[in-house]
Formats: sequence, C-alpha cells, structure tokens
Amino acid sequence: MSVISHYPNPFNESTIIELILPDLSEVTLTIYDVSGREAAILVNRPLSSGVHRITWNASDFRSGVYIAKVKIGKREFTEKMLLLK
Repeated sequence: MSVISHYPNPFNESTIIELILPDLSEVTLTIYDVSGREAAILVNRPLSSGVHRITWNASDFRSGVYIAKVKIGKREFTEKMLLLK
C-alpha cells in the first residue's frame, strides 16, 4: 500500500511530502490550489520502492489551502495542506 503524508501542517514557506512506495512505481505529484488550478508539479517520473521525501518550497505562493495529488500507477491519493505566511 502507498501512503502520502506531509509535515508540518500548517506550514510556512516549505513542507515535506512523504511517500512510501512498496515497489518501483510511476509517480506524479502535483500541487493544486483550492480552486483546482495546478500550482506546481513536483514529481513526474518513476520512483523506487521505499520512503521518498519531497520538499515543496511555497515561498512564492499565497497563503491558503492547497491539495497535493499523487498518482501512483493507477491509484490516486490526496492530502490537504494549509500554507500560512
């Protein structure tokens, strides 16, 4: 099973998104704003099994709610994040 989490939440400037993959997988990690607009693509490539920590530096983004959407193969996971400045 794949797991997505992030810390800290809420965050200021940057957050670490953690993925746990059981095996080699094609992964896309995209950040969306609360309106559903794409804000950033952080990963779009195969990742090996294990724990992966991806830092999102959001210093150029406005305060608000963002959604991290991860596609791992055919499965999708989301995580809500709160950016406070």
